Amino acid sequence: MKILITGNMGYVGSELVKVLRKEIPGAYLAGFDSGFFAHGLTGGGRLPETYLDRQHFGDTRSIPADLLRGMDAIIHLAAISNDPIGNKFEQVTEDINFKASIDLAQRAQEQGVGRFVFASSCSMYGYASDGARKEGDPINPLTAYAKSKAATEQALETLGTGAASCITSLRFSTACGMSSRLRLDLVLNDFVASALVTGRITVLSDGSPWRPLIDVKDMARAMVWALTRNPESTGPYVAVNVGANAQNYQVRDLADAVARALPGTTVSINTSAPPDKRSYRVDFALYEQLAPDHQPQVTLAQSIQELAAGMQALNFNDANFRASGLMRLNTLEKHISEHRLSQELHWLEP
Repeated sequence: MKILITGNMGYVGSELVKVLRKEIPGAYLAGFDSGFFAHGLTGGGRLPETYLDRQHFGDTRSIPADLLRGMDAIIHLAAISNDPIGNKFEQVTEDINFKASIDLAQRAQEQGVGRFVFASSCSMYGYASDGARKEGDPINPLTAYAKSKAATEQALETLGTGAASCITSLRFSTACGMSSRLRLDLVLNDFVASALVTGRITVLSDGSPWRPLIDVKDMARAMVWALTRNPESTGPYVAVNVGANAQNYQVRDLADAVARALPGTTVSINTSAPPDKRSYRVDFALYEQLAPDHQPQVTLAQSIQELAAGMQALNFNDANFRASGLMRLNTLEKHISEHRLSQELHWLEP
């Protein structure tokens, strides 16, 4: 199998390539990435890109056609990756996350690429206070990021209906866990970092919002399933929530879990804060039915332990980490301020 992974040099992609190399022996693996975060290595040992057969650099808004020819599958991770970036770069988010994604899927289908795996998000459920959300329930995307994922799914479903290709939209839970390119702009990762360097966790909300979590290793397992699922039994197009019912947590429960794992940590919750509208529980019964052999395996306790161990191995001690390059928006803003990137997130001539 020949597989092209877009966004392979990010937080998830850096772990995905290791899993693909192990789980699909003999596969030809090619990466395509802008390189925005390539320098942000946080794992010792082997460079993730050495698991690939070839690494390409470029903008997903203009992937060369010759890279698609002969590919059996595309895993499309490349995206403006979270709400803070999406809110600051709304038009760019639409251009990259939606327009470029659909253009890529259409061109891949024209080139005879058999499988297209789209990294979608449960964040499209937005605010849902009346029970766990299933795939057929109404969505309520509240941010530019969530809206871009929802719009892309809608277009992919139309593209995949009756097509010979196999298209899978994986509605991932909130990512967490250690990576060779760690991000700290994720709720659990932030809590572990804060506990390690300050001995306290400050929850800015009232702690009540719900979040489903999934470790990056389990995200990779889901993508292996999408590459190998049988479209004759599961359908040419599938949109599925990816995670586990037992891993729906309230934010305060995550803070308490980190405090238990790292003794001496205190937790402060802003009980007077207005409710956070990004609150949703998710039902993962369909994923359990479709992918029984690719269910999440990493527990919350294991994710916390691996994050703590990974950061300690890095001698991580930056109490001001929220101003560091481990927050994706900060990295982009630094590129722009130092005249490496344009406001449209195109690389500038040196």
